[in-house]
Amino acid sequence: MNDSTQEIIKTFTAIVGTSGVLVEALDCARYCRDWARHELGTPLAVVRPKNTEEVAQIVGFCHERQLRMVPQGGHTGLVKGAMPDSRYPEVVISLERMTRIRNIDPLNFSMAVDSGCILEEVKRVAEEHDCFFPLSLGAQGSCQIGGNIATNAGGVNVLRYGMMRELVLGLEVVLPNGEIWDCMQALHKDNRGYNLQQLFLGSEGTLGIVTGAVLKLSPRSEQTQTALLAVSSIEAAVQLYAQARRALSDLMSAFELIPRQCLELAFEAAPQLSDPLDSAYPYYVLMELGASGLVDLPGMLETLLEAGMEDGTVLDGVLAANAAQAAQLWLLRESMVEGQLLRGEHLRTDVAVPISAIAACVEQASAAVTAYSPESLVIAYGHIGDGNLHINVLPPNQTPAEALPGLFAQLESAIFSVVDSFEGSISAEHGIGRSKQAAYLARLSKTERRLLAGIKAVFDPDELMGAGRILPLIEDSSTSS
Repeated sequence: MNDSTQEIIKTFTAIVGTSGVLVEALDCARYCRDWARHELGTPLAVVRPKNTEEVAQIVGFCHERQLRMVPQGGHTGLVKGAMPDSRYPEVVISLERMTRIRNIDPLNFSMAVDSGCILEEVKRVAEEHDCFFPLSLGAQGSCQIGGNIATNAGGVNVLRYGMMRELVLGLEVVLPNGEIWDCMQALHKDNRGYNLQQLFLGSEGTLGIVTGAVLKLSPRSEQTQTALLAVSSIEAAVQLYAQARRALSDLMSAFELIPRQCLELAFEAAPQLSDPLDSAYPYYVLMELGASGLVDLPGMLETLLEAGMEDGTVLDGVLAANAAQAAQLWLLRESMVEGQLLRGEHLRTDVAVPISAIAACVEQASAAVTAYSPESLVIAYGHIGDGNLHINVLPPNQTPAEALPGLFAQLESAIFSVVDSFEGSISAEHGIGRSKQAAYLARLSKTERRLLAGIKAVFDPDELMGAGRILPLIEDSSTSS
């Protein structure tokens, strides 16, 4: 460690205390990888502030010394966005010690929190006040609110409640020069000029560090119905969704497509789970409804399922009799993701197409993958209600590790080309980061790229915050052009 680095560490320590600064490789190791096990570089230091003022001091010092920074949340990212770079030293600013619930206002259905709060804790506190925070993710036991905001997280309840953009009323952000932008207002309606707040939602830590948020809560459902239904095809699942959407209106919060292969993967990851139906079917739909008051939710669901059984859309099904059984059905959905991870390195995609194009997209993408790699296994599942598909690929067994990057690049390109043909999106909820940057840039018009670069230049002209994520560094753009 040279004199300059020692001075930097000394300054950080003065701001956050000795326990708030990590420099040793062993201590920094877990801050150098994400859930997908990506590892890129080693940080200059990991700094862990306890409040907004400390974040501002750290960022202000980094700005003064022209040190590049990367904000970091719960290590649940999938696109290499929060990993320290390998080309130049970066300061990792971890928000993990900022876990304060600032206040909750049940009458206003709002809640103010620090950005380091774990999503599961936010949901628990909301329920204690007879409210509900609807964001629901498999990683909710470790992901942080700040990361949810930075990636505009979606999850299984987007159908009813929307993505994170619809769940944030106010923000507090430390800008790349160390200034604090405070817009922590709990207003459900505000129409004053440009909406700066929305620029930070989905910005992946490239425009500033979110340190606080006012979240929009909903009434807690007094009754919930959860069902796993068997269908013959993806077309049948989409048809059932259309019927359910018309019959149940906004009472439906989740509608998940699950192929049989995914159940098998779930059983591998969680052997304690049992097959919910007596027979195996090619596809399943996991749906959930919620309501309060005098709504006859069981009756509405029963009417829908009777109609589905009569016209052959629904082949079989099981209804959760209580919360424990509902949790078991949702554990199937969560465990199938773990099951893929147990199979080793695989291709993950996160795409969106119009709901009416879901079946055709999966069919064409699967054909494109099989044409290039016949022994690969395509796993296509996702959120039918918002057109978000995860068309993942498990490579053939015994594929050499050194051959995987090239194989995945070819397969991803093939899948993205299919998505393009339906005027879809190559990133529905995971973000761009570094992993999808090239594909993202290739699909931007000159006008879009100019506007996006202009926004970045206004907030971070020195390219110190999340440099090289979403948009490339100016020097890299000059080299490639």
